[in-house]
Amino acid sequence: MFPVRIRLHAWRILATVHGIAALLFSTACDKGGTPDWDTPGSGPAVVAKPVDLPATPVATKFASTPARAASSSEGFRFITYNVENWLTMDRYVDRKALKGSPKPDSEKQAVVRLLTRHAPDVLGLCEIGTAADLADIQEMLKAAGLDLPHSHFTGGSDPTRHLGLLSRFPITATAKATQMHYQLAGRTFAINRGILDATIEAWGKSYRLVGVHLKSKRETEQGDQEAMRFNESRLLRQHVDAILKSDSDARVIIYGDLNDTRASRSIKAITGNYNDSGYLTAIPAKDSNQHAWTHHWSLHDIYSRIDFIMVTRALRQEVDFPAAEIIDDEGWDEASDHRPVMAIFR
Repeated sequence: MFPVRIRLHAWRILATVHGIAALLFSTACDKGGTPDWDTPGSGPAVVAKPVDLPATPVATKFASTPARAASSSEGFRFITYNVENWLTMDRYVDRKALKGSPKPDSEKQAVVRLLTRHAPDVLGLCEIGTAADLADIQEMLKAAGLDLPHSHFTGGSDPTRHLGLLSRFPITATAKATQMHYQLAGRTFAINRGILDATIEAWGKSYRLVGVHLKSKRETEQGDQEAMRFNESRLLRQHVDAILKSDSDARVIIYGDLNDTRASRSIKAITGNYNDSGYLTAIPAKDSNQHAWTHHWSLHDIYSRIDFIMVTRALRQEVDFPAAEIIDDEGWDEASDHRPVMAIFR
């Protein structure tokens, strides 16, 4: 799905009209509203193996943008961001159909401007194409003054869209989920974009980051899209449970484009029951206008919160809850159909 972007000033006019409607509908993201939060206190392919491509840095000149001050020894800034097809694909740009075209440079530059302005120490990315595409964004950020030298790239059965992680801090370990497949209507499927699992060491503390990009709301002939997403959610939950079984005090950050809203059964399958020791807290966040949506599905003109950062109980005390933010800088819609979510850990 390649939604037509709206300009920010147009959104401000329409947001009030459509705000109530957004509470009533669910969303799609591939290519409702915001329920109560916890407070402190393209169709999937049948089983296929992910392909790891060699990371080839792509040098790109980019005008430097002043960044926020880097995090101190008290913690770090984390951003999860679906950068909308940072990859090579058939596109429709400026009323022209383009075959095998990369993400337009103007969109790439908008992504980089936004990220350098908010200076994350760790960045979890969705909709990255190849490892070379991850190196591309890494090099562009560095040229703009944001150096995230450590990276991890992985994926699932989708040969096109992958997950990437960039970090200021060393990546000390990576892991793969033991279970990546599920049965649906007599067929075997693999989780579409996989599960990224990487551990970083920051200021003497270990943080385990688990990223996903779940099945979209896009209908597919292969099966029910909601059932697919629910099964992918269960695989993610199984992976988190395996981590906590090995270490009940594991300090885990679960993040990504979950393609569903807080009250859905998919999200509930991930967070678990509140009274359970393995419950995951979804960090509440709002933009500068106190709105909580992260994605605009222009085809149906729906605004929804589908991008999340969650933490295990052991890490909750380190979350700076008031500092969490949905980034709505001017020009966000020139970069992606998603708005980034930022959390700060102290």
